[in-house]
Amino acid sequence: MISQEQLQELLSFQNERANVLSLYLDANNKQESIDAIKLQARSLLKEVPSANSQDAEAIEKFLDHGYDWSKPGLAVFSSNGGQFFRAFPANVAFRNRLRIAHKPYVKPLAHLLDYYAHYGVIVVDKVGARFFEYHLGELQSDGGFLGEDVHKIKKGRGSSAVGMRGGVGGGSHEAEVARRNLREAAEEAGRFFQSKPIRRLFLGGTSETVAQFQEFLPKQLQSCVAGTFQVDMNAGEHEVREITLKMLQEANEVRERKLVEKMLAAANSGGNGVTGLDDTLQAVSDRRVQVLIISDGFHTPGYLHPESGFVVANLTKSPFAESQLTAVDDVVD
Repeated sequence: MISQEQLQELLSFQNERANVLSLYLDANNKQESIDAIKLQARSLLKEVPSANSQDAEAIEKFLDHGYDWSKPGLAVFSSNGGQFFRAFPANVAFRNRLRIAHKPYVKPLAHLLDYYAHYGVIVVDKVGARFFEYHLGELQSDGGFLGEDVHKIKKGRGSSAVGMRGGVGGGSHEAEVARRNLREAAEEAGRFFQSKPIRRLFLGGTSETVAQFQEFLPKQLQSCVAGTFQVDMNAGEHEVREITLKMLQEANEVRERKLVEKMLAAANSGGNGVTGLDDTLQAVSDRRVQVLIISDGFHTPGYLHPESGFVVANLTKSPFAESQLTAVDDVVD
């Protein structure tokens, strides 16, 4: 698992005299064998120039002897023949890719931190609730609440007074106990998550119970609710984690799709939106960009004007002479 501090270390690392190999892997050995994953990694590393052969060897050695293959995602960085070496397992699989540049390629890790950081899960029924705090798919802490048992009272037994055990009021007593349990569970959830920096919250249980429980949650937690799901109260933590990771992935896909639709609408209507590499780079150079959308994995060489920060891929679009520009491996990164 990577921290913001480790991401900043990668961002600040630059090697002008040698390249950095950045390898991302889908390391989910439940889908493919470890040997098959290693074979895919070696296939990617064949692209490495001879000057970085020691880095490729360092990565292969790590995959063969240093990694336990316990996580479905893996990011590895190597430079200076392995003297600079960082590996970050993740609970989210990456798309297989290799980048070779003078600095680490960190976009997939930044995406991981942006989309999968600090979220909570509550699994609830009429008696109690379980609380989970996650960060990047890793369980950070858990807790729970157990209320009074909700007994279904048979008619004709006990007191006939309304609201007492048995008799006419049995059903209303059961509902009142369940309602009290849900209210107290919501209060306990508020205390559990109060000091935790969760961005999203998922609620699991039956549809009816979750809907009732959500009404009792503190307003701050209600505003974090990103989805609900059906699950048994006694489901294992691993099952809860897998379900909510999938929900996060789906929520992120919806978010990205809406951003693209909004951008295309703005561009097609002549509003504040542009498409295409040249126009987008011009907008970046003019500092007119609020949201930048890049197709996953897209990269292209280009030129940079160091003094102004102007970037361009097509020299015919540049107001500067080629002699004033510095060639870069990737204008997107």
